[in-house]
Order: sequence, then C-alpha cells, then structure tokens
Amino acid sequence: MSQPAAAAVAAQPQGQAPAGRQGGGIGQSLAGIVRMAVFWYFASKFFGPKRAPTEPGMVMSNLFQKGEPMDMWMYLSENDKFNDFSNEEALVWHETNIPYAVWSPTSTRTHSLTYYPSEALKHNGSLYAHVYFARSGYPVDPTDPEYEQKSAFGRTHPIVAYLRKSKTGNKKSLLGDLNESEEIPPSKENIESEDKEEGPVEYISYWKPNVTINLVDDFTRYPQNNIPPNVAPYLNVDPTTSSYYPTVFFNEFWLLRDKLTALNETVMELALNLEVSPISMTKWQLFLQIEQSFQVHRSYGSMLEGEADELKRVFLEGNPYLLGLTMIVSLFHSLFDFLAFKNDIQFWNKNKSMEGLSAKSVVLNFICQLIIFLYLLDNDTSWMILASSGVGVCIEFWKIGKAMHVEIDRSGKFPMLRFRDRESYAQNKTKEYDAIAMKYLTYVLLFLMVGFALYSLKYDKHKSWYSWILSSLTSCVYMFGFIMMCPQLFINYKLQSVAHMPWRQMTYKFLNTIIDDLFAFVIKMPLLHRLSVFRDDIIFLIYLYQRWVYPVDKKRVNEFGFGGEEEPAAPQTLEGTDSAAATQQIEGEAETSTEDKKTK
Repeated sequence: MSQPAAAAVAAQPQGQAPAGRQGGGIGQSLAGIVRMAVFWYFASKFFGPKRAPTEPGMVMSNLFQKGEPMDMWMYLSENDKFNDFSNEEALVWHETNIPYAVWSPTSTRTHSLTYYPSEALKHNGSLYAHVYFARSGYPVDPTDPEYEQKSAFGRTHPIVAYLRKSKTGNKKSLLGDLNESEEIPPSKENIESEDKEEGPVEYISYWKPNVTINLVDDFTRYPQNNIPPNVAPYLNVDPTTSSYYPTVFFNEFWLLRDKLTALNETVMELALNLEVSPISMTKWQLFLQIEQSFQVHRSYGSMLEGEADELKRVFLEGNPYLLGLTMIVSLFHSLFDFLAFKNDIQFWNKNKSMEGLSAKSVVLNFICQLIIFLYLLDNDTSWMILASSGVGVCIEFWKIGKAMHVEIDRSGKFPMLRFRDRESYAQNKTKEYDAIAMKYLTYVLLFLMVGFALYSLKYDKHKSWYSWILSSLTSCVYMFGFIMMCPQLFINYKLQSVAHMPWRQMTYKFLNTIIDDLFAFVIKMPLLHRLSVFRDDIIFLIYLYQRWVYPVDKKRVNEFGFGGEEEPAAPQTLEGTDSAAATQQIEGEAETSTEDKKTK
C-alpha cells in the first residue's frame, strides 16, 4: 500500500465562506516553507550550541547489518505499556524475514484488517500499536529464555488522535425556520457554551485508518556527545553496548485529516491498513523538516489549521510537471505583486490631476477593503493576514486623500472628516461621467447584494446578525468585485482616451490574473468558483481593447499632472524677434518710399 495511494482523497467542496484567490495562498505557503527550511539550516549551522570535541573511539554504530533479516510483531492495546506477549488476541500482525534497509519486493509488507472498537474506545478511549522487531529466530518477549536484548527493539504509536472540535457548531439559523425542526435540537450544555465567548476547548477522538511503519536506512557512526538534534529524539540506544537500534519511524506525513474517522457510539467496525517498508535517510529528514516548518508557521500565525493538508493534497493529486511549473510561476506571482504595489503607490503619490480618473471608485475600493478586514477579524483569522488586510485598508484611505480634498470639520461637538472634489476632477466632464456610471452601478450592486443577503439569511447559518451582514457584504465583494472597475471603463469610453490610466501597474495586475488562471486548474475547487476566476480577465481585455482603439492624446494632462505637446519657449522668442524685425523693416521701407516721393 503506497502512501500516496492510501492518502489521496477527493477534496471537499468549498463552503459558503468566500475564498477569493487561492492560488496565491498556496504559492506563498510553498515559498514560506522553503525560506524556513533554509533559515533553519543556517541558523543551526552557525548559531547552534558549541559542542565539546569528540574523543576518538566514542562513536555509536547500528547494531544491525544491511540486509539482515528481521521478524516483526504488532500488538494492539488500550494501554500505552505492553508486556502481555502471550495474548494471541492482541497480536494482529506478524511478519518474518524482512530484509533490513534493502529495497526489494520482500522489503515491503502490507496487511489489512477490521477492528471492532470497545465501548471505552467509543467514549474518548485510547488505542496503541506496539510494534517489535527482532533478528530472525529471536523472540521479543523478555521472559523468554532465548531473549537477547541487543537483538530486539520496539516502538509504541497511538492509533487514536485527539483533535479540536470545529467551531462551525456555533452557527445557527437566524430566522428559526422549519428546516431546524428536522435537525437534532442542541443540548443545554451546547447552548451555554455558545453564549460564552471563550469556553473550554472540546476535543474529539479520531481513528487513523493507515499506519505506515518505516525502517530508516541509517548506518551513520554518530559521536556520543555530538548527535544531530533532529536525529537524537528518534535514536534508540542500547545501554549495554552504547550502539543504536534501527530507527522506527511511524510515517503520517500523507495522512490527511479528512481521512480520519470520528469515534462515537454509532461506529461498529473500523478498517485498519498496515504497511512496513524501508525509507532513506534523506527522505526521512525531509519529512521531519517540512513538518517542523509547518509547526513554526502555525506558531507564528502565518498558517492556519488545515492549510498544511491542502498543501499536501496539491502534491498528492496534482500533475508533477504542472506542479513544478506552478511553483516557478508562483515566484513570478510574488514579484508581480510587489511591482504592482510599488507602481500603484508611485502613481498616486505623483498624481496631480484627477482628469479621466474615477474618484468614486477609489472610495468604493476603500469600503470593500474595510468590509474584508472586518470579516477576517470576525472569523478569527491569523494575525499576519489581518495585518496585511489592515495595511491595505490604510493604503486605500490614503488614496482617497490623493483623489479628493480631505478636511477636518471641528464646528460640531465631534470632529468630522469632510471630503471635497479636486478642481481637476470637478471642472471637467470626468465628474459627470463618473456620476452617471456610479448611478447605474449602484442599481446593479444593490439588486445583487440584497438578493444574495436574503438567500444567505434563508438557507445558511450564521453566528449573529452582525456576522450575517459582514458575510453577505464580503461575499458580494468577492463575487461582484470586478464590477467596481466598470465606471472607469465608462469614463474611458466617454473621453475616448486612456492616456490617464496607470498602465504599468495594471500590466502587473494583468500578469497576476493570468497566473491565477493557472492556479485555477491546479487546485481543486468547484466549477462555478473556477469559472469566476476568469471574470477579471474580461475587464482587463476590455481595457486592452480601449487602449488599442483610442489613440493616445499627447496634449492631454498625463497621470503626473503635466501637459502634453506644448510649443517650446525658445522658438516663440525667435519667432517674436523675427516678426519685430520684419515690422521695423516694413516701417523703414515705408519711410524710404515717402522720402523718395518728397525728393521727387
């Protein structure tokens, strides 16, 4: 039973909560893991604790030889300590003549069985797998006369995991319609826990259907006082010989959470798939390093629970060539994000004219960013995502100060912010066209927003009325956010020009949109969500069409507030000098002709 085959499962459909662009999240997680692994290596290399010099002869070696046959016994018990080796009912698997650290068909053994849980196990009980190895022909029971300590070793591994209960149970139907009568009414304890903002954390026991036992191919001679810190916790040393047994690694790297089975009173039988096989030292260390990186990201708040499983699922179910291409493209995605952000700030910082630009779209973008920030704050999002969204809100508000005059009115009891249009925006047709576009856009958005909010109120569950409002507004922002760019299209159409647009920033955003399209084919998602990824492409294609159709008007004020083709001052001076000289010449000729007449 191969690990990918055992753990590959279909991705669950996305829930009601809007997900936005998912490709960027996976690419950032991959880049973060690589950075964390490199940082951890150099930190341990240069800043690790100094160890005493190794004395000659004080080294540990493997007690077993490469290719040496071994026997294996696996017992299941509800106690973490086991010594009842004569119990045949506890013995669930026995294999003989397994060659150690040899990659051959006989090195991998598999076994499947059906386990019938006890009542104690159904009620948050525990179950452990006690796995023992010994040289072929040697027993593992210490009470056996032929037992030899340096020839037998074992490990214990829990088959039941305890994970936190999802918080989705706090949601309820705000209307209290008839659909709730079909569901089981919540108990008083659950109602009381929902009323508390911070109640006790509830854990549920889950059954692990796959247990993969790997024997690490490791014959390194370790100094006794200089064992690598990533190997020391797994090294099992014989106290009599000061050498180590073969390392037993229970590989759960590809065991995703959605493969686990929740244990309760309704569970009557459970499937258990077992496998024993060798693993190389490099692969083992890679698995440990990646899991350690996941833990560091979770402790820093840069990775939520379940994101590690989604990342693993990409490796399990994705095409390896397409996955490699996606990893490379994700680096370009981060680069284009940075360039688009830099040029956006640069454009608005140097912009001195709002001619041809939609000021109302800037205000609307700020409102959308604020809604997303409040939604993330209401759903206990990690602090890194909250910080990024908060910075986005501040930047959008700063853009309002560049697009409009922001003043503080202190005439009332409380100071108020007042917004006034800039002269370059109000004294031309831009304001008129922007008002017309926003008028029709408001009708469309209100219709869609009210319709979706009523649908969500009727069929979805929410924590409170406040959460329903935020969820409805955020869903509309994600689903209909591309409509916010339509007023600028209308202004471009009326002005018959696109010279005022920040094309460098929009080019980087368009490249990122193409990359998001690639991620839409790599990551599992519903069909409707996959189609919605291409909505921004339509808007950008219309922008490109307008740039091609409308010629660049070089006399128009550009995005930095400077005029176009103006006649240089020097030629005007020369022309003025020439005309003055010509006038003097004409006057001189007239005087000469008059004098000639008088002479005659």
